[in-house]
Amino acid sequence: MTQDWLFDFGNTRLKCAPLGADGGVGPVRAFALSELDALPSGEVAYVASVASEDARVQLLDALSRRFRRIAIARTAAQFSGLRIAYANPQKLGVDRFLAMAGAHDAWPALIVGVGTGLTIDLVDRDGRHHGGRIAPSPTLMREMLHARATQLAPMGGTYAEFANDTEDALVSGCEGAALALVERSLAEAKRLLGTPPRVLLHGGGADPLHAHLKDAHLRPALVLEGLARWARMDVVA
Repeated sequence: MTQDWLFDFGNTRLKCAPLGADGGVGPVRAFALSELDALPSGEVAYVASVASEDARVQLLDALSRRFRRIAIARTAAQFSGLRIAYANPQKLGVDRFLAMAGAHDAWPALIVGVGTGLTIDLVDRDGRHHGGRIAPSPTLMREMLHARATQLAPMGGTYAEFANDTEDALVSGCEGAALALVERSLAEAKRLLGTPPRVLLHGGGADPLHAHLKDAHLRPALVLEGLARWARMDVVA
């Protein structure tokens, strides 16, 4: 039987997985833009992309040679019980939209994406999106500091609450800034909802933050989980 596939194309990497017979997400694979010739083939390619237009065109061109149909996910004001806070749905990144949809089983949830950027979104138990935040991720903070002051290393170091080495201070400061934003958002979410939401972490930079966030849950394929949910609706339609 020909396989349908899910593709999550972010600013730094492409992740894909087969759509399971049960509508779930199969084993996840990662590709660089230079590896598009190695992509799988199948019947339908379900795509979520926040990459640049040039990169997106390259991906769609590669997929068009491997799949009979390409279905591109887009943000909607309402989807599968989710109601987003944005007055203009198209201004909300499809990755954030799908991550919220993918977290359906965990609402109320504070959903934290750690990739090129750090994104935070709050969804209550009824699927109402209360809005969110966008900031540089710890990785991007390091890269930006290095770009302005080349003597500051763009990577390396060990996290400490009070570091006694520059590399350690850099990683501690950048990760600490992200942790503080998540913790502030969690405190405000508790106040707003009257109950603590689950904290769900996803994205390539989630692991370092997870080590310092008590009771947070790693959901590395959350965007693909939401895309699978969107694909199921596409099949029903």
